[in-house]
Amino acid sequence: MRRLFLGGLAATLLLAFAPPSRGAEAPTVTVAIDNFTFEPAVLHVAPGTTVVWVNHDDIPHSVVLGAIGVHSRTLDTDGRFEHRFDKAGTFGYICGLHPHMKGQVVVEP
Repeated sequence: MRRLFLGGLAATLLLAFAPPSRGAEAPTVTVAIDNFTFEPAVLHVAPGTTVVWVNHDDIPHSVVLGAIGVHSRTLDTDGRFEHRFDKAGTFGYICGLHPHMKGQVVVEP
């Protein structure tokens, strides 16, 4: 009987001090950089979404969200950059190396 009690106590203590379970992961959306374009060019997401830009071109690109002071490093082929959008708003961005390349992230609650 004592062994059963101690076993139950140990299991209870393990559960009590276990790290909290992670809830639903925040969504992640990918923007492809290919042929001197961002695809999709306009992206609608919810607050808390992480946007990942992936360069599929054979030449370097970057991502510059000037209004919020976010600048990626230069992304070579298959290079990735990510940013989490927590606040609602419309966020325009360009390629810092090819400013004619433009995109927009619209964060809507």
